[in-house]
Amino acid sequence: MRDLIGDYLVKHGFDVSRAADSVAMKRALAWKPADLIMLDLQLGEENGLDVLRKLDGEDDLPVIIITGNGGEEADKVVGLELGADDYIVKPFGLREMLARVRAVLRRAEGARAAARRRAERAVYRFAGWKLAMKTRVLTGPDGAATRLTAGEFNLLAAFVRNPQHVLTREQLLGASRVHDEEVFDRSIDVQILRLRRKLEVDPTQPKLIRTERGVGYVFAVAVEVV
Repeated sequence: MRDLIGDYLVKHGFDVSRAADSVAMKRALAWKPADLIMLDLQLGEENGLDVLRKLDGEDDLPVIIITGNGGEEADKVVGLELGADDYIVKPFGLREMLARVRAVLRRAEGARAAARRRAERAVYRFAGWKLAMKTRVLTGPDGAATRLTAGEFNLLAAFVRNPQHVLTREQLLGASRVHDEEVFDRSIDVQILRLRRKLEVDPTQPKLIRTERGVGYVFAVAVEVV
């Protein structure tokens, strides 16, 4: 059935990874990120609901569960409560399955687009500072605007969206990139230094942007979204 479903989706333009169990699924997701998971609740030695529990919140991936035995209502209810976005009951038609896949993907993309719009309009407050995403204006505790380059703005945006989490230099390089040719090995350290000079009371003793040696940097203050 896995091959039947996979072949049908490929035929209709999808790129499909196939996995026989949760270990193979994790390996497939690490190799190639997905936009949707179709999860059969009958996995032989594994319980599909347990797999769904472990997926809870992972990358906000939408999940369609496939139930059998006439579609036990308990399995459907538990699956939906655990975060599944839809369910299909065996036996099912491939055209119905395709329609459900497309519908779930449309809803997921709509939710992501709405989240992006909210993020673009958000205002982040931290340590007396205010960063307005829509206008790209950074306002200090004294009410004065502080000018940021495009790279500095992108870098600070990455920090305020992930406060008190260590971000690697590679993650910050990607976040601060303006043009590919502007990215070089030490550019992130230069931009961190510039941001510290603009944000920190004493840039030599940073309180906001701290270095995690051998890993990256962490925005070490609480951030409020308004």
